[in-house]
Amino acid sequence: MHTHKIIKAPAKINLTLDVIRKRDDGYHDVEMVMTTVDLADRIELTTLEENRIKVDVNHGFVPSDNKNLAYQAAKLLKDKMDVKKGVRIFIDKQIPISAGLAGGSTDAAAVLRGLNELWDLNLSIDELAELGLEIGSDVPFCVHGGTALATGRGETLQFLPTPPPCWVILVKPPMGVSTKEIYQRLNLDQMEHPDTQGMIASINNGDFSGICSRLENVMEKVTFELYKDVERVKNSMIQFGADGVVMSGSGPTVFALTQNETRADRLYNSLKGFMDQVFVVRLLGTKHD
Repeated sequence: MHTHKIIKAPAKINLTLDVIRKRDDGYHDVEMVMTTVDLADRIELTTLEENRIKVDVNHGFVPSDNKNLAYQAAKLLKDKMDVKKGVRIFIDKQIPISAGLAGGSTDAAAVLRGLNELWDLNLSIDELAELGLEIGSDVPFCVHGGTALATGRGETLQFLPTPPPCWVILVKPPMGVSTKEIYQRLNLDQMEHPDTQGMIASINNGDFSGICSRLENVMEKVTFELYKDVERVKNSMIQFGADGVVMSGSGPTVFALTQNETRADRLYNSLKGFMDQVFVVRLLGTKHD
């Protein structure tokens, strides 16, 4: 009987993000190529004698009640599988909040994976991903990890090879962006669409410069209009010599890719001068299972 488990919950970045159409259910159909990076929250699960879910977070802005996606993941699994045990979830938060990096979704996914083992539930990774969709459309991808083309509302996944290894420099400007607001302001009729198929081909061919030249996100335009600083960050990163730069999700995080360690250091140091939250990590891009 396990009583304690620690799981890493890596952030996701969008190499491409395209919005195809608004659906009748109010969601949007998207096409996006996502991968994981080695910027991760650490989730500690400990069994509790009493039959309840307790969430503790090392960060003041993260809810520790049922608004927390990690809490929702534990509750969902507990109810579906009729588990009569309790758990304490401690979240050591490293991924910035409301940043376009799926921080909440990846915590929920880690809880699903971890409790599956802690509670000996023997669910497959596909079953866990399907459950995760009830929490949010980024959760199934985060359950699997890796690199994938996501379609539908983000839940239909076609897995791709791991992209070539590189450094990822992430900058989170000091504002939270509401994904909902960005979606509402999107003009679907006048939109330049990313070359999603070209991105997939570049990943399949291990073509790093092809990946860099096809980084594109249709939400950038809207987020940049609302937050000029985000656009400034992107322009600085290009100016400081990144191989490819794009905003992740609905923002405001902007990331750059480079295979050159000296350049990665230079980018980091240049950006650290005027931004608080700057990270240099490796691309992960490999599946959990």
